[in-house]
Amino acid sequence: MKKLILSTFIILISFSGFAKKNKNKFVEIETSMGMIKVEVYADVPQHAANFLKLANEGFYDSLLFHRIIPSFMIQGGDPDSKDAVMGQMLGNGDVGYKVPAEFMLPKYYHKKGALAAARDNNPEKASSGCQFYIVVGKQFTDNDLDMMENRGGFKYSEQARTEYKTIGGTPHLDGAYTVYGQVVKGQEVVDAISNAPRNPSDRPNENIRILSMKVKKK
Repeated sequence: MKKLILSTFIILISFSGFAKKNKNKFVEIETSMGMIKVEVYADVPQHAANFLKLANEGFYDSLLFHRIIPSFMIQGGDPDSKDAVMGQMLGNGDVGYKVPAEFMLPKYYHKKGALAAARDNNPEKASSGCQFYIVVGKQFTDNDLDMMENRGGFKYSEQARTEYKTIGGTPHLDGAYTVYGQVVKGQEVVDAISNAPRNPSDRPNENIRILSMKVKKK
């Protein structure tokens, strides 16, 4: 326990100041179904620094999108998925630390294409140190959004309301999971992955693999 706390402290120190000296970066996620390019927000510093560090180290290379749900999201980043056999239950793999929640409402929210951090049910809503998801989502009405605001204790911007009603997203996840990036190219690949045949545990029937991640300045 002490070792884990110390490791987390060191990670937080290394991430401090990230947003002040860095601009947004871009990551090209080459998958077995095509390329997805995401913009990673520097002003969500701990999540951005962690994701970019793992991408630069090749951590995500050969991992699977192990959970896919149409009109919702695709999830990857479980290290146990690299050599997983077909039918193996996935989703519990980690890197030994969590990243503290960094909710940035109303600036960043779960619109279609949002890059966000998966997590378990910990009360602090801290994120997995490695697992992420990309939003597919669906369209919502004003009444839907009103109920979510009342439940979550926040207000959506007019832009967020417009996008949730037109391009769609997963607004019920706002204030519960950290958004730290956005797809800028290849959303059609994300959509195709989400619609692939899957088993009752939402794992694709055929492996959909992250071949590589490459960090770019633009």
